[in-house]
Amino acid sequence: MAVQSIKIDAKPRGELGSRANKRLRDQGLVPGVVYGHKEAVVPVTLPKKELVTQLNKGAHLFELGVDGKSETCLIKEVQYDHLGQEVLHVDFARVSLDETVDVTVPLELKGEPKGEEEGGVLQQIIAELEITCRVTDIPDVIRHNVSEMKLNDVLHIRDLKLPEGVKINQDEDLIVATVKEIQEEAAAEVAEAGPAEPEVIGRKPDEEAPAEGETK
Repeated sequence: MAVQSIKIDAKPRGELGSRANKRLRDQGLVPGVVYGHKEAVVPVTLPKKELVTQLNKGAHLFELGVDGKSETCLIKEVQYDHLGQEVLHVDFARVSLDETVDVTVPLELKGEPKGEEEGGVLQQIIAELEITCRVTDIPDVIRHNVSEMKLNDVLHIRDLKLPEGVKINQDEDLIVATVKEIQEEAAAEVAEAGPAEPEVIGRKPDEEAPAEGETK
C-alpha cells in the first residue's frame, strides 16, 4: 500500500537567525527550510501542533503548500532541544513520488520470546534500520515478531521480514537482538536503561544541503 503524503500549509519565512526563530517558536510555529532538485532554498514556518502530531505518528512524506505552490517533500532532519522533546527546526528535501531514497526508520520487536520462560532476557541491539525504497513505500516503522525466539537464540538483519519494495542497507550478519540468561544485576541495568531511542532521519553526507546562512 502506497504511503500517502501529509498535507500541511507552510509560510515563507522572511526573518532569519536564532532570535527570529525563537520568536517564531514562542508563537507556536516551527522554522524550517525546503531544498533540493537544484531549486532555491526556501525558508519556511510551519504550525507546530500539526507538525509534531504527524512526526509522532512517524510521518516522513509531506505535501507542503507554500505561497500557493505544492511541494512534495521528505523530512531529512529534525532538530530537537537538549532534552529531545521540543522541535526546533525541520529540513525538508524536495522529492518525486517515483524517486528511490535512503532513510532511517525505527525497528519495533513485538511479542514475548519463549526463551523468557527459561530465564532469558530479550536484548535489542539495533533500534533503527537504514533502508532504501521508493518515496511512497517508506514504512513508519518496521515490526518483527520475536515470540518464537528461544533461550540463546540470535536475531540477525537477514532474519527480518521486510515490507515489499524495502531493502536494508546494513550488513545482513549484524545482530539485531538476542535472548540470553543474564545475572540479576545486569538484568536490572537493562530494565532501567530501557530500549534505545531511534534517531530521526538524518542528512547523508552527499545530500544537497541547505545554505540558509543562519544559526538554527
